Amino acid sequence: MVQEKGTISINTENIFPIIKKFLYSDHEIFLRELVSNAVDATQKIKRLASLGHYNQKLGELKIKVAVDKTAKTITVSDNGIGMTADEIKKYINQVAFSGATEFLEKFKEANDANEIIGGFGLGFYSAFMVAGNVEIQTLSYQDGAAPARWTCDGSTEFEISEGSRTERGTDVILTINADSEEFLDEHRISEILNKYAKFLPV
Repeated sequence: MVQEKGTISINTENIFPIIKKFLYSDHEIFLRELVSNAVDATQKIKRLASLGHYNQKLGELKIKVAVDKTAKTITVSDNGIGMTADEIKKYINQVAFSGATEFLEKFKEANDANEIIGGFGLGFYSAFMVAGNVEIQTLSYQDGAAPARWTCDGSTEFEISEGSRTERGTDVILTINADSEEFLDEHRISEILNKYAKFLPV
């Protein structure tokens, strides 16, 4: 059941083509950004537990990157803090694009994709460099939270509906574009993870 459909932001029609085109030379960073977000989510739940705000079992905190060549998907999963539908609206639809106009001005002068991606909370959207569709399945750590699902096909339209996740945490599922199928190779994924994720705490 679809709970909500909407448009991400008035400024974003220009954002996706820029993300796809300008960052194209460095498109492997999508994985670094998604893994980094997943690690943040695990560190947040750890912190909440240490402050006494989360009293259930933490379990082993881990990030899983799964490649499905048949379905042409890459899934980045964590068992971190998770999100509610309202938090998806806030963090995915609003915060990530709060710097949209500034981003459009800055990208013209930036020498390097890395200079701009990290600075604008746009890391999540680097997924659209390689994916034609991105889906989030998430369940918040909060008592009684309902699982939520967000999907977007790289246009400014998004959809939020009831999710299917049964355990705390988040899956980000990328359906890989035909011109990015090199990332469906497990060795390629291992190479990127070794490059960017070797020293992360999870």
